[in-house]
Amino acid sequence: MHAQVYLDHQASTPLDPRVLEAMLPFLGPKFGNAASRSHRFGWEAEKAVELARRQVAALAGARPREIVFTSGATESDNLALKGIAAAYREHGNHIVTVSTEHRAVLDPARSLARGGMRLTVLDPEPDGRLNLEKLRAAIRPETVLVSVMYANNEIGVIQPIRQIAALCHEMGTLFHSDSAQAFGKVPIDVDAEGIDLMSVSAHKMYGPKGVGALYVRRPKVRLAPQLEGGGQEFGIRSGTLNVPAIVGFGSAAALAADEMAVEAGHDRALRDRLLSRLHAGLDGVTVNGSLAHRLPGNLNVSFAGVDSESLLMSLTDIACSTGSACSTASVEPSHVLRAIGLGQSQARSSVRFGIGRFNTEDEMDYAANRIVEAVRKLRQLSPQNKAVSEFPAPGVL
Repeated sequence: MHAQVYLDHQASTPLDPRVLEAMLPFLGPKFGNAASRSHRFGWEAEKAVELARRQVAALAGARPREIVFTSGATESDNLALKGIAAAYREHGNHIVTVSTEHRAVLDPARSLARGGMRLTVLDPEPDGRLNLEKLRAAIRPETVLVSVMYANNEIGVIQPIRQIAALCHEMGTLFHSDSAQAFGKVPIDVDAEGIDLMSVSAHKMYGPKGVGALYVRRPKVRLAPQLEGGGQEFGIRSGTLNVPAIVGFGSAAALAADEMAVEAGHDRALRDRLLSRLHAGLDGVTVNGSLAHRLPGNLNVSFAGVDSESLLMSLTDIACSTGSACSTASVEPSHVLRAIGLGQSQARSSVRFGIGRFNTEDEMDYAANRIVEAVRKLRQLSPQNKAVSEFPAPGVL
């Protein structure tokens, strides 16, 4: 009945068939280069790109010319951090970020630090949210950028973005947010929330892989390009545009704008159904991070006395993960879970379940039964099963 239940939507979402339908003509007869201005093939491609730009901008509450298409959120993060550091070198040399950020922010930030930038990395509170007073204390006159992700890719915790942005502006610095996990899942309005730069990705919202965007507030924000040679994307990001993928991104954004509220209710209901069945079947189940401030489809839990890698090997028919799909080469426990205060043992017992658009109640019940069965079996086999009593009682932060 269940060949495979996909519960890893924070890693990637399936391509919505309606998005694929929009892309297909641009993978075939409409193959023109959007920069070709002298014939119908180029005009057709350019028109499709500009429609997608309007669709992505509308979902962000932005203006179309503030959307710069990239290869994905990783490139957008690098462009934001390195582009600001270069453009504002005369104004300051300090960046502030958070220890639970995606590696696509932490790694370029550390690279800039090796090149002479000053870097402050703040730890969040145990619920995963940033303390605003700690942020206030970290910002200096020479701070040129604060980067805080909208929603975490592992624990799904949503930050108080509006308050963070207001604090940054009060203290005279720009604010960037990696919003790859939140875009298309929760309402975002860059103007109302005060976001100056925002990184997003299509494949986290039922669009194709290999395309994303950076929102750049105009005319306030200056950005030094990191890819040069052609002057595409307003001179900020050169390179031939991936027209089929951009069309798909626009289509996915339009669908999200129409269906977000209903989809959020669907995802949240399935997540709560899965969690209630795990609590009913097992002791020693703890939700990591705030459940109140969280993406509707994210559930990150620790199973006391169980090694998460062993659990995943037991769940061959359930697609889930131990954390970020972009850090799978690491053998260390999740840096996100360690940053919110989990010990090494508890971090190594944590699993992320990502619920999405095409999941069903039947799949949640099946997954819960399989997980409960596998956890019980592993606890019986493990000499660590006595450790169950050492973990917090079932509940949430």
